[in-house]
Amino acid sequence: MTAPTPPFRDPRLPFAKRVDDLMSRLTLDEKTAFLHQFAPAVERLGIAAFRTGQEALHGVAWMGPATVFPQAVGLGATWNEDLVRRVGEAVSREARAMRARDERVGLNVWSPTVNLLRHPLWGRNEEGYSEDPKLTSAIATAYTRGLRGDDPAYWRTAPVLKHWLAHNNETARDTSSSSVRPRVLHEYDLRAFRETVEAGAVAGVMPAYNLVNGRPNHLSHHLGRHLRTWTEEDLLVCSDAGAPSNLVDSEHYFDTHEEATAAALRAGVDSFTDHGTDSSKIVARVRGALERGLLTEADVDAAVRRQLSVRFRLGEFDPEHDPYAKERDFDTPEHRVLAREAAEQAVVLLKNDGVLPLAPGTRVAVVGLLADECKLDWYSGTLIHRSTPLEGLYERFGADRVSFAEGVDRVRLRTADGTFLHVLPSDDVPDGARAAEGALDPALLAGRTDLPPLTTDATGTELALIDWGEGVLTLRAPDGRYLSVAEDGYVRASADQPGGWVVQETFRLEPHENGHLLRHTGTGRPVQVAADGVKVAADDADAEVFGLTVVERGEDAVRRVASAADVVVVIAGNDPHINGRETEDRTTLRLPGQQERLLRAARAANPATVLALVSAYPYAVDAGTLPAVLWTAHGGQAAGTALARVLAGDVSPAGRLPQTWYADDADLPDLLDYDVIGGRQTYLYFEGTPLFPFGHGLSYASFGYADLAAEVGDRTVSVSFTVTNTGEVAADEVAQLYVRAEAPSVPRPRRELLAHRRFTLAPGASTRVAFEVPLSALAFWDVAHGRWRLEPGPYALLVGASSEDVRLSTTLTLDGEPAAPRPVGERGLEAADFDEQSGTQIVDRTKTAGDAVTPAAGATGQLLYRSCDFGTGVTRTTLSVAGTGTVEMALDGGAWTPALSPSAPSAGPYDYTELDGAFTAGGVHDLRIRLRGSLRLAHVGFSG
Repeated sequence: MTAPTPPFRDPRLPFAKRVDDLMSRLTLDEKTAFLHQFAPAVERLGIAAFRTGQEALHGVAWMGPATVFPQAVGLGATWNEDLVRRVGEAVSREARAMRARDERVGLNVWSPTVNLLRHPLWGRNEEGYSEDPKLTSAIATAYTRGLRGDDPAYWRTAPVLKHWLAHNNETARDTSSSSVRPRVLHEYDLRAFRETVEAGAVAGVMPAYNLVNGRPNHLSHHLGRHLRTWTEEDLLVCSDAGAPSNLVDSEHYFDTHEEATAAALRAGVDSFTDHGTDSSKIVARVRGALERGLLTEADVDAAVRRQLSVRFRLGEFDPEHDPYAKERDFDTPEHRVLAREAAEQAVVLLKNDGVLPLAPGTRVAVVGLLADECKLDWYSGTLIHRSTPLEGLYERFGADRVSFAEGVDRVRLRTADGTFLHVLPSDDVPDGARAAEGALDPALLAGRTDLPPLTTDATGTELALIDWGEGVLTLRAPDGRYLSVAEDGYVRASADQPGGWVVQETFRLEPHENGHLLRHTGTGRPVQVAADGVKVAADDADAEVFGLTVVERGEDAVRRVASAADVVVVIAGNDPHINGRETEDRTTLRLPGQQERLLRAARAANPATVLALVSAYPYAVDAGTLPAVLWTAHGGQAAGTALARVLAGDVSPAGRLPQTWYADDADLPDLLDYDVIGGRQTYLYFEGTPLFPFGHGLSYASFGYADLAAEVGDRTVSVSFTVTNTGEVAADEVAQLYVRAEAPSVPRPRRELLAHRRFTLAPGASTRVAFEVPLSALAFWDVAHGRWRLEPGPYALLVGASSEDVRLSTTLTLDGEPAAPRPVGERGLEAADFDEQSGTQIVDRTKTAGDAVTPAAGATGQLLYRSCDFGTGVTRTTLSVAGTGTVEMALDGGAWTPALSPSAPSAGPYDYTELDGAFTAGGVHDLRIRLRGSLRLAHVGFSG
């Protein structure tokens, strides 16, 4: 007789019941093993092994050849949800197709990144969509819907949002804490996650490496308090790589890994990404926590249940019913067209005095370090197709009309004995790009050792020197290969491009005696010339002192081709693996010095110089002397063709900036200042003059806006207006709707994006654009009462082509909930619920939940709480504090009360004591609190 089909194999049952049945069949050891990223098979039940995590930010990454779309920030610049949904769909189709031939390809995709691009010096700027939470959630929702698929039950892939929460710095990223006040938390950082999760196509989130308010994100109480209340789906929380161990090893938040693992699991982490494919350490930690009573089997069950929920939705247990099981679309003609369309739509025209589009027959000089490059980033797949700006312009204008100068400095490196570094010839067959065969962790890829090391001879080899800024340079041999250092320490011309977790292709030339040391940045060691070849030395004592012989300056080559052309196109920007990437923030908005020199040389030789920036982030450039400036993110496989078609006018540009371009470094807040309200950050609050504003982007057409109508309903505001193409070419326009509270009781945004739409219009054509905006979108987080509140009063609705290019406006007066004073006489005050502050930071009240406030290092902290209602009167105050220091209080602008301080230091930062003192107040007043020392203030109560 055939054994009956167990319920977990019955596709007629709801997934929840099937998960229940499977859970009842698993042993505790089997469930514990599931908690690691690499969950083993359970052969006795016929359950396959499973891996969480597959990078797919703008194409399937790390697993070999795949369609490569523009970087995420470029997709954000399209402002086009339909396009981005189609990109997500193509990526998920390729993931399914790749998995069919390589089971290492995962379907639980770690994408998209919804961290807001608050600070343009963040090294991972390329991974996010926008500085604005509304635009970010719109683009992220579109991408996740494409990744998920449209079947009501089964998912093509299961997207996980990165990185929870308030994560915008690589500097000390695993030990730094983001101080996030409640208004910023709710109105800014949580919002992008919330609206994307509520849209229903998200399978989970990944916590970030950093801490928020003193508590590691992998212990975030917001996972349970907020995230898991936004949807009825089981959300899978996957740790970031190595982060569970960081809780002990770098953050020292716990003394033992058993405590740390238990705390993360109880906080809501379901899958632990740690120690690569070796699950033994995590399993041992969980078992140890169970034995010590730090965990219960119910804690393990909750995590495993959420993981299994995702696996059922991916069709793992129903291959015959999974509509995506036979998906084989890979590198299709449709995907290639889509990659080009996405790259075209990502191009932003920042300035144009009429030089663009280029006229037919124009003689074009293409110059710059990125002119003949198609750069990839850390989260790219391997290129199947490749297009550089130079190739695109050759194809569009003809090789006889296009001249080229890369602008590198061509140099020889002379040793102390008068010989020169020499690259030996090789019969090597090109090995293709890194990770061509796929690697679960490309950080583990080793450099090549099968090529001969560099040596020296009397004439040497002319090398292309590229200075990427901050003294970091690459050296390239005439055959196109970059000098690199492999694990054996020898220097070879062996790399197709700089890359890897630790880049082995970058060096520094450090002045030393009468020459320079050539220091390899990956190892930190100088280069020496040995009898068996050139290699890195053990220390500076063995280093070679090189003389630098410049054969040709890059500026000279640029001047030659620029002076003979009708128009010069300078392609400038960054290499995504150098100076601004994961693990490394930028230090300046300026272009690297070498690229600024090339731009000046081109402009001096030919005033008709167009600057095309190809970069993962904004720059501060002198646009005033240039007739045209464009920007695009690294655009994937079709980047060059797309840029050429825009320059030629085959496509009218319609990309829009997804973040503010600041004019100067002085406009930027501190990288670790996460208070966008108090720090007046992003277009929402910035009061200076940007180089280019949020939402900015020009067109080869012109558009007129007219007939604005707005009406307030019970729950929504209806807004409509007409847009007409008044130009001579068909083009896309991106209409944008903003709001500004005209008489707010608290600081509100200067303007805030409510809605947008991208559409195409033929010359002379018009369209009526209509938006339905929920009134809740106009609310703010009222810290006085810990909830959202729509404030009554006038609101300006602003319609236009950017946040500063407003074409139409009207004012509506809305009914709302009037402000009410804080009932502090009844409830007291949570210290973190301040209205304004200076010199403080928010820290963890306990290791599991709650916030406290403490003075920043070396500062006196000031807190302001407006409109505090003390009722008929109070006579005493009780303060919950830990640590050492003093607290003073004052009403309105009055005198400070005598300082209160603990009689003795507390045993630890979480050992709170209560300070009791006289304090007389009645009615409604503003309350000021002053903190000194290392005191943590959690709560203020009143009585009497």
